[in-house]
Amino acid sequence: MANKNVVYLTEEGLKDLKDELDNLINVRRPENIQSIKEARSLGDLSENADYDAAKNEQAQIEGRIKTIEKMLENVSVISDVPKDIVGLGSTVAIRYVDDDDEDQYKIVGSQEADPFDSKISNESPIALALLNHKVGDVVTVKSPNGDYEVEITEIK
Repeated sequence: MANKNVVYLTEEGLKDLKDELDNLINVRRPENIQSIKEARSLGDLSENADYDAAKNEQAQIEGRIKTIEKMLENVSVISDVPKDIVGLGSTVAIRYVDDDDEDQYKIVGSQEADPFDSKISNESPIALALLNHKVGDVVTVKSPNGDYEVEITEIK
């Protein structure tokens, strides 16, 4: 079972996270501080919607900065992805046994998962079923909607 404190990221995911942190610290935070100053200059803070909105945004920015910093403290970069067995970082082509449909997924850490980009979390039912298997293996995916079988047709 994966360590819940470890954040698994690809090199690309790590770069994206660092870029987001840089943007929050060097762009969004200074813009927000300026918005708070401008809202304060308008006078009465008790009924100042601009001030309230800026303070709420400040809380969101600072919260996200803390979250990213915590993630970066616990990051494990996915590297040395084996090509003969499904692992974290593998791109896997599968065939659904019941209907012969085919799909391809990249197995990434949960922070980087994006089903619309065919990136699935290593904690998802399909990834859990595929991990540590080889091309040609037929595995059972335990899904909330019922179990189904897939065959691994390629590992990249």
